[in-house]
Amino acid sequence: MKRLLCWGFCALSFLWVSSVAANEELPLRHALAMNGEPKYSADFTHFEYANPNAPKGGQLHQSVIGTYDSFHPFIPKGVGAEDIGLIYETLMISSQDEPFTEYGLLAAHVQMPEDRSFVIFHLHPDAKFHDGASVKPADVIFTFNSLLEKGDPFYKKYYKDVQSVTDLGEGRVRFDFGDSTNQELPLIVGQLPVLPQHYWENRDFGESTLEPPLGSGPYRIAEFEAGKTITYERVPDYWGKDRPAQRGHYNFDRIRYDYYRDSTVALEAFNAGEYNFRQENTSKDWATMYNGPKYEQQLIIKEEIHHELPRGMQGFAYNLRRPIFQDARVREALGYAFDFEWSNQNLFYGQYRRSTSYYTNSEMASSGLPSEAELKYLEPLKDQLPPEVFTTEFRVPVSDGSGNLRSQLRQAGALLSAAGWQVDANSRKRVNNAGESFSFEILLVSPAFERIVLPFKKNLERLGIDMSVRVVDPSQYVNRLRSFDFDMVVTVVGQSLSPGNEQREFWHSESADLEGSRNLMGIRNPAVDQLVESLIAAPNRQELITRTRALDRALLWNHYLIPHWHINYFRVGYWNRFSRPAITPKYGLGLLTWWEDPTKAAKVDSQNKN
Repeated sequence: MKRLLCWGFCALSFLWVSSVAANEELPLRHALAMNGEPKYSADFTHFEYANPNAPKGGQLHQSVIGTYDSFHPFIPKGVGAEDIGLIYETLMISSQDEPFTEYGLLAAHVQMPEDRSFVIFHLHPDAKFHDGASVKPADVIFTFNSLLEKGDPFYKKYYKDVQSVTDLGEGRVRFDFGDSTNQELPLIVGQLPVLPQHYWENRDFGESTLEPPLGSGPYRIAEFEAGKTITYERVPDYWGKDRPAQRGHYNFDRIRYDYYRDSTVALEAFNAGEYNFRQENTSKDWATMYNGPKYEQQLIIKEEIHHELPRGMQGFAYNLRRPIFQDARVREALGYAFDFEWSNQNLFYGQYRRSTSYYTNSEMASSGLPSEAELKYLEPLKDQLPPEVFTTEFRVPVSDGSGNLRSQLRQAGALLSAAGWQVDANSRKRVNNAGESFSFEILLVSPAFERIVLPFKKNLERLGIDMSVRVVDPSQYVNRLRSFDFDMVVTVVGQSLSPGNEQREFWHSESADLEGSRNLMGIRNPAVDQLVESLIAAPNRQELITRTRALDRALLWNHYLIPHWHINYFRVGYWNRFSRPAITPKYGLGLLTWWEDPTKAAKVDSQNKN
């Protein structure tokens, strides 16, 4: 027996030693790329869209609509403060001029085998929290486990394929993956924010808090008035200020957010100089409110900054948990009642393009009929997908912009009748076989959206459908979304340049009833589930594109929402006290590479007083 025990122990020891030796043979990397090689070599000094000599100082002052009641953004409770992530650091950080490449941050180096079955992060020896304590593998493991046990449900889906996390000693932490077909797993865990175990050991990770937390990032909370303002101050001895990926970033001494209940009041405050930078999301305001003497004198700059970011999908989202929306013919029918062309001409000042993909403005967007490569993934699911996926190019209804939707509403009426919703001869309302009227509520958080919803409501009335409109405050809105307590909402599904694990959270059946998940529509579709898993397992960029397009078609032809619109530029207004690098990143605004220019600031302050 002793000999057998010795043999077993010796064998395990041999395997462990062999594993360590194999790890040591793997090259140390400064970056991980999803496909190909990183743009920046190991000796790079800064990203080309950042100015490493940018002066430090001044304040970036912005606004937020709504309120907040928590400094703990990692749990499904409370409304987190804007930009609270500024106080934390992640193992690695993405560049904004590559599709999906991460460079070392808390991790000085990284090791990874060719099959990407595991990854080892070597923590930077200088990495410290704001109290001076070093960042250790134990902090990484604590954070990972806490997010899975008590964090937002998103994390369970996102890190689903992580099998184990191990402290290897000497500042090294290893993540092993149960599914080595998912090529982006090393980059996914590279995005992990690392929280201090010693700070949280006497606090409940599952509870929201307004106690300023301990982080390791370039900023910390300086002052706040709960729900009204929050100011971050730059940490002067921030450990990572000379990391190549951070040089030229975080140039403002202070970053402040003021909270407003009303967007009109917020815009008036900006024009009055109450804050100095604003990104505009309302086309009407962009067309009509950014003008006057201050703009003519260039005290305030109005600018459109183009980008190449995927725009994802915005739309009127159905809650499929509601019986009235479970028939795809009903969902398709309501889409005919939304007159984008009229809205764009009369409400949006012609600024928008109609979205026809869940991956708009990217090479992942589907178009035309499926290619042979896409059919490889679609045809095995033929019995579970709408037949139009294979026979018809997806198109949204298009009007002549006159406001007369007679033809479109006729098509909508036919679909509704086929789905069992007939027009009652007496009430002129749509009713089903049980005599129940077709009525629902659209839930809004922004009063500005009412002007868009009301014409839609009027067109629905012509179909015999009653849609009520309810606007609620941000806290109530967030809570109702988390509990799926709505009929229809305006949703925005953002997409990255490299779709992956997060797609489970958006579309997979497993997330449909998980409170707080991002599967707001309640999609439970086995074909969609398989396409999501296929996308995640894509072995290279071309396969990722193909599989994403196949998923896109399945989502579009199931009519889970009514597509809205998009633009491919940032609309920004700012007081003319800033300078920025000559190069703007393709995949972001790069705002935290800007800086306050003392000469410009003095000029603006002098002119504004006069």
